[in-house]
Amino acid sequence: MKELDHLFFPKSVVLVGASPSEEKLGGIALRNLLGLKGNIYPVNPRYDEIMGVRCYPSVADVPGMVDLSVIMRPAVEVPAILRQHAGKARFVLIVSAGFAEVGAADLQQEIIRIGREGKLRLVGPNCLGIFNPWHRLDTMFLPHSCLKRPKRGNVAVVSQSGAVMICLLDAIRMANTGISKVVNYGNAVDLEAPEVYEYLAGDEATEVVVSYLESVGDGRRFLEAARFLSERKPLLILKAGKGAGGRAAAFSHTGRLAGDYQVFRSLMKQFGLWEVAGFDDLLDAAKAVSYQRPAPGNRVCIVTNGGGSGVLAADECARRGLELGELPEVVRNGLRSVFPSFYTVANPIDLTGQVRIEDYREALFAASDAYDGFLVIALTGVAGVTLGLAEYLREFREKVGKPVVVHIAQGGVAPRLIRQVERAGIPVYRSPERAVRGLAALLKNRGGSHG
Repeated sequence: MKELDHLFFPKSVVLVGASPSEEKLGGIALRNLLGLKGNIYPVNPRYDEIMGVRCYPSVADVPGMVDLSVIMRPAVEVPAILRQHAGKARFVLIVSAGFAEVGAADLQQEIIRIGREGKLRLVGPNCLGIFNPWHRLDTMFLPHSCLKRPKRGNVAVVSQSGAVMICLLDAIRMANTGISKVVNYGNAVDLEAPEVYEYLAGDEATEVVVSYLESVGDGRRFLEAARFLSERKPLLILKAGKGAGGRAAAFSHTGRLAGDYQVFRSLMKQFGLWEVAGFDDLLDAAKAVSYQRPAPGNRVCIVTNGGGSGVLAADECARRGLELGELPEVVRNGLRSVFPSFYTVANPIDLTGQVRIEDYREALFAASDAYDGFLVIALTGVAGVTLGLAEYLREFREKVGKPVVVHIAQGGVAPRLIRQVERAGIPVYRSPERAVRGLAALLKNRGGSHG
């Protein structure tokens, strides 16, 4: 068993600071933990039972050794509570804030020392912790009514920030993509991104890793672990704290210096790592690579039924370094022989408002050998765009095997069409530009920064 299995697949979890009230953080966290495939041990000396589960006065009273203990008590109480864990827990997740991020560096150093003396692995402090839907593990103190959890899937999130992690979870759920593992490690007194990267490289449920960083402890270890992971599956890194103001904010957030961004950026390029430019780029790229595997090349064909949308997509292709090569003469001649004269047989191929879904199929298969990736734009406000388009796109994707992304405008059959296209393994985006960003991720994720 790998050491981090005890963290992501604990058979037993202690919650120090459990509460019977779901208006308190300790009650929300306990309710979320009760779904675990394992034993839960609430700790609170004021209760014998909480939510139908036996409650213990202290960690020392919990029977046997536990895989994970979660501490949700004020920072000043944490050292004394942590001392009780020696010989009782493998991992201790310190949710509590109030350490180096608010200037209490001595208090943070004290918990580091206690952890080392007690041979305890520490996660945090100042974090939300772990979410693993495959094991029904949820240490977050966020009620489901406020943050709906994403379904099980293949995207892992490794985030230094809890707030960014929440935004990522919500966006991944809205993108109809699923989660394999999530870890928010906060001030990172012990567990850091590199160790999680190495673990996720061998995690069968994870096919894509999204990582938000503010600072890096051991730079050499980080780069080597990131390269180890990225050689096996896509790793998308969003680095914050790039300017002086951002570095100051990062320090006040987690109490760690963010370092010189230009040095970080050049090392990322040197190691062939994938840095995304911003939050939206991170989401668009993550969605694309969660649906399809990246492929070589940068030649793109756009098939649209709206000229303006095609132009917007073409502009974004230019910004992203994607090549919109002319249609080969043999393709042009073939399509002109079957299409109405008012269709634009170029790149983009504009099927106009009089499109029929069969025209998309005709255009895509005709151009299939000449390009590396395809963007399909379907404006649903016209009669010719029907649900049958999803089946044609599925057929094309399966037979040709190259990256395909879609922009579907809202309205009409759009919601049902989006669901059917995404069920076919093709990501759908709400704007032409975002669709291009997704396609760029599928065609350009090797060899450094994209943005």
